[in-house]
Amino acid sequence: MPKKAAGLTARGVVALTAPGMFADGGGLYLSVAAAGAKKWIFRFMLRGRRRDMGLGSASVCSLAEAREKAAAARRLVAAGIDPIEARKQEEAAAAVAAARATTFKECAESLIASKRAGWKNAKHQAQWAATLETYAYPTLGALPVAEVDTGLVCKVLEPIWSEKPETASRLRGRIEAVLTYATVRGYRSGENPGRWRGHLAEILPARLAVSRVEHHASLAWADVPSFWPRLQLADGLGARALELTILTACRTSEVLGAAWPEIDLDAKLWTIPAGRMKAGNEHRVPLSDAAVVLLRKLATVRTGDLVFAGPGPRRLSNMVMLQTTRRMKVAAVPHGFRASFRSWAAEATSFPADVAEAALAHSQGSKLLDAYQRGDLLAKRRRLMDAWAGFVTGGGRTTVTQLRRA
Repeated sequence: MPKKAAGLTARGVVALTAPGMFADGGGLYLSVAAAGAKKWIFRFMLRGRRRDMGLGSASVCSLAEAREKAAAARRLVAAGIDPIEARKQEEAAAAVAAARATTFKECAESLIASKRAGWKNAKHQAQWAATLETYAYPTLGALPVAEVDTGLVCKVLEPIWSEKPETASRLRGRIEAVLTYATVRGYRSGENPGRWRGHLAEILPARLAVSRVEHHASLAWADVPSFWPRLQLADGLGARALELTILTACRTSEVLGAAWPEIDLDAKLWTIPAGRMKAGNEHRVPLSDAAVVLLRKLATVRTGDLVFAGPGPRRLSNMVMLQTTRRMKVAAVPHGFRASFRSWAAEATSFPADVAEAALAHSQGSKLLDAYQRGDLLAKRRRLMDAWAGFVTGGGRTTVTQLRRA
């Protein structure tokens, strides 16, 4: 039974150490546990049922504060309202209000953090953050994510939709992803104002209507053999990197990141790890005799693991090959030689398209096909790359007819 007292005092609350329930009056009790912990209890009867409502620890809630809480609870009981249920509703409403106060920027940063482990490289993460920082945050960043509507999304997109269609399209997708994340987390509700189909597609012009497909400038495949001797006379690691790019048809980033432990010159094979590939899959590159000769020359001046080491521990900059083509006054960019190779394979040889696409480390465009075609066609690609190297280094003397018999 609760121990009765003619009201409590602040000093008495501190002095009480015996376990039990000590009444203050009006349904307010101080509960003292055997271990010494003290907490406030409001005991009341409602619809014939007795209930105990915790009002907090006596270490943080004074006697005066406990009396105020008990008085407020008594008023609710007098009105037929359960103060415990009322408090639950208030806490739930406060949680919803706090969630809805979460800003668009906070939501975006939380989404990026949650997706970081699944992204292939830090560059993708940086692009996400930079795009939102530059274009979305000035308008949406400080706003509660629950308040972002179609008008605000359009305010972000419209200034760059025609001027920078590729950037605008990616930005729209990222805004949509942030708003979807916010909905799943309970920070907002309703339709997603960032979605394209059936929504923004009715407001903004289609991307193809405002953009021009800009391909990487490339040499016609027939002109590559005449360019090759000029390139061999050019000085610098940038020229050598461009030579390897042409001979392997690899991406410039893959070439500039090439490391000697990836390369087996005796087996004439370069294995690029998944982490350095755009598609996230390991890529084996068959090396032609010309590529092996080039790499053996580079090995004689090796200074570390990187084939194309720049100043300090880093690889060469992405600009080195582009600067080489500019100095040579060639109307092509390094990446464009992949297009030269692909056009040559299609127009001048009978090698199957899937072999040429595999050489470029392209997906076949079908998840079903990719699932069943597990091999990388290495043997066939080796014949293809040998033929390409022969064409490039042979001054174009190899005829189309001979290639078609390969």
